[in-house]
Amino acid sequence: MEVVTGAMGSLLPKLGQLLMDEYNLHKRVKKDVRFLSMELESMHAALIKVGEVPRDQLDRQVKLWADEVRDLSYNMEDVVDKFLVRIDGDGIQQPHDNSGRFKELKNKMIGLFKKGKNHHRIADTVKEIKEQLQEVAARRDRNKVVVPNPTEPITIDPCLRALYAEATELVGIYGKRDQELMSLLSMEGDDASNKRLKKVSIVGFGGLGKTTLARAVYDKIKDLAMLDANQLIKKLQEFLENKRYLVIIDDIWDEKLWGGINFAFSNRNNLGSRLITTTRIVSVSNSCCSSADDSIYKMEPLSTDDSRRLFYKRIFPNDSGCPNEFEQVSKDILKKCGGVPLTIITIASALASGQKMKPKHERDILLQSIGSGLTEDNSLEEMRRILSFSYYNLPSHLKTCLLYLCIYPEDSMIARDRLIWKWVAEGFVHHGKQGTSLFLVGLNYFNQLINRSMIQPIYDDLGQVHACRVHDMVLDLICNLSHEAKFAKLLDGTGDSMSSQGNVRRLSLQDRNKDHQGTPLRNFTGISLVRSITIFTSAINIMPALSRFEVLRVLDLSGCNLGKSSSLQLNLKGVGHLVHLRYLGLARTGIRELSAEIGNLQFLEVLDLGDNYELDELPPAVFKLKRLIYLNVCLSKVVPTPGVLQNLTSIEVLRGFWVSLNIIAQELGNLAKLRELHICFKDGSLDLYEGFVKSLCNLHHIESLIVSCNSRETSFELMDLLGERWVPPVHLREFVSYKPSQLSALRGWIKRDPSHLSNLSELILTSVKEVQQEDVEIIGGLLSLRCLAIKTTHQTQRLLVICANGFRCVVYFELDCGSAAQIIFESGALPRAEVVRFSLGMRVAKEDGNRGFDLGLQGNLLSLRRDVCVYMYCGGARVGEAKEAEAAVRHALDAHPNHPPIEIYMFPDIAKDAHDDDLCEDEEN
Repeated sequence: MEVVTGAMGSLLPKLGQLLMDEYNLHKRVKKDVRFLSMELESMHAALIKVGEVPRDQLDRQVKLWADEVRDLSYNMEDVVDKFLVRIDGDGIQQPHDNSGRFKELKNKMIGLFKKGKNHHRIADTVKEIKEQLQEVAARRDRNKVVVPNPTEPITIDPCLRALYAEATELVGIYGKRDQELMSLLSMEGDDASNKRLKKVSIVGFGGLGKTTLARAVYDKIKDLAMLDANQLIKKLQEFLENKRYLVIIDDIWDEKLWGGINFAFSNRNNLGSRLITTTRIVSVSNSCCSSADDSIYKMEPLSTDDSRRLFYKRIFPNDSGCPNEFEQVSKDILKKCGGVPLTIITIASALASGQKMKPKHERDILLQSIGSGLTEDNSLEEMRRILSFSYYNLPSHLKTCLLYLCIYPEDSMIARDRLIWKWVAEGFVHHGKQGTSLFLVGLNYFNQLINRSMIQPIYDDLGQVHACRVHDMVLDLICNLSHEAKFAKLLDGTGDSMSSQGNVRRLSLQDRNKDHQGTPLRNFTGISLVRSITIFTSAINIMPALSRFEVLRVLDLSGCNLGKSSSLQLNLKGVGHLVHLRYLGLARTGIRELSAEIGNLQFLEVLDLGDNYELDELPPAVFKLKRLIYLNVCLSKVVPTPGVLQNLTSIEVLRGFWVSLNIIAQELGNLAKLRELHICFKDGSLDLYEGFVKSLCNLHHIESLIVSCNSRETSFELMDLLGERWVPPVHLREFVSYKPSQLSALRGWIKRDPSHLSNLSELILTSVKEVQQEDVEIIGGLLSLRCLAIKTTHQTQRLLVICANGFRCVVYFELDCGSAAQIIFESGALPRAEVVRFSLGMRVAKEDGNRGFDLGLQGNLLSLRRDVCVYMYCGGARVGEAKEAEAAVRHALDAHPNHPPIEIYMFPDIAKDAHDDDLCEDEEN
């Protein structure tokens, strides 16, 4: 289903499905279905052409025709789906009755009658839609509707990455931050004015980099306290009282709103606090800075030189510079970009092809498309035009995926995996190669949107993208496009959001107006046509009865507290009516039980129940959902019964289950499509582990394996069995064990065939018996490894050296060997590590002659900037010696040129009133 083509993308395959013999349609009906397929195929191609032309350039008749065809495609898919549900779902949740052959025969006859009735319905409806389609085609011919030829689309090199990873990649930030804004925030000297609260307001139109600059300043002086952006205003004053703080309030639009916020910041705070605000509106900026100590910083566009550097860096990333033949066209394009970083990056991404610029005719199209460029008078409109150019050059499937992001509130952090699964459920993701997971195809879509600079990546601790954010200017664009195409509607309790209803297919319920009572939504006339609804936080209060949604495919309530909701009870009353549902998001909702009605959802593909701590069991009907691809019960205590897992033949992701019986462990082996498996063994036994390892050998697509154990018994049997009987598939990228384990298995895999771990990027072992120097060197040779975290329990080797030739890609490094060892870093070790955590056995270090606690940190670990943590084990030493050791380690860390945040944990913890001669009690490793 696509914004451009309505439901065509998913409807056409379903029409083909109807022609299959198993549905036994009448010959006349089959003939009509074939006619519809051919006619819709032609219209589909025409709609794709329409979608490649900016809407404001389309003739009004073309718009009306396209809207008509799209609506018709939605209606027809609803009809087909209802037929498939009735045919495939007859008898769902019927109670078993073995009282006699007569009742069995009676039920069979009723089923045949229902099927006959359904065939008549589909025949009548297909005939009706055929007539409507013929009317639309005739109207197109009468009015001579001509579909325009779009300009040739620009394709983007998928290998290029966008430039949003760090603020420092936006040239020009350094000079602004260091020379101007920092001086306005000056905290040096004892002058009384420097101790008073100072406010600085950054003002400028969208895309100039106000938020980027504010974040860059925060990174520079972030040792001050930072207020959670979601903290309620009424608690701010209490929270900030008698504190020295730095607070950033981003994107203020209203002077009255600022007046309310401002009450929280006392001018009597003489501790040197600082407040930074950003806004697009000069009058708001003036309101924010009303005292003599306050300052306004007017954002200026990038200089010509800085604009050129940023533009060239995106198109020519190897620093080769711009060839002479491209200098003039680059100059013309940059003139139209007006020094706005967002525009420069977006346009450069559209022009980039490998490591060179697009051909001349494509550059000419771009110059014509962005009109007169950005000027002071038309900045907002021209920004939209420039961004819309990049939008209309997206393939139609990426247009739809991008437009879907309009359902999220401004500045949302949008989780990548959850977004992709929703795309899949909506029907936006189409099969690639035979057998390819739809999620992996959707992941490719997501990465393409990042590479085209349409969304901004958010990185996790490993430097990998786990979420995205939509720039507010891009959000403004897609919200306008969505409104025009009736793609999705935002309902937030305001009058404006309720005024226009119509045939809206997707709803986003938000809570901008906390005081609304929800009556308008319950009177919303288009609910029966809604296919998707996403609800954010307290907007759950305006949710109508589920039974009113006739064709709902996506229901996302993640994060809504259903325990306190009056409209939705804990068991989601009425969920069984949603027979078309593909996605049900109930993560972090506080539910304690799930209705048995969920067994009616035979088309359900995604069931997310993660982080519901009081959910102890699932109804058996869940395990009869054969189309289920994703099932997450992480952090619950669900223990499946024997014989149920083998029914989940489509499952790819299975998270959070507890396994207690050998037969259940063996059933896992039937889930041939499984890519992610996160399980916990309730009890440990050799039979259970053998059954699990046998199953694992049948799962050839495993990418992520996380294993934990509830048993307190120390047992290394599982890792031994894995080492002996299992060969990791080459797809394995994550291996986590929260069980007692030893490294012999890992050592064996690597020695036998290291290629099987060539994609392993995350290795976490929290209860390893021992690490030896050989293990350090073997693991250090894993070329894809980005995260290593190991904690030992019975360490015997006293010295471990992190060599310079290992761990070349590791970003997060943690090695805790307790009190029995010291860890030394060779010069050049961990060249990319941004987070380093390690242990220091103080007594071992002294006994081995390292009394100065030289850990090899001087001039080393040059990428270290986010965190360094030392676990100091000082059992048996005097308190004074422990303090000296801590001071020596801290001195070495303070000298690091990147000045990373430092944490030192003492084991045992030294009491504040302890005397230097007191003995630190020894602690078990």
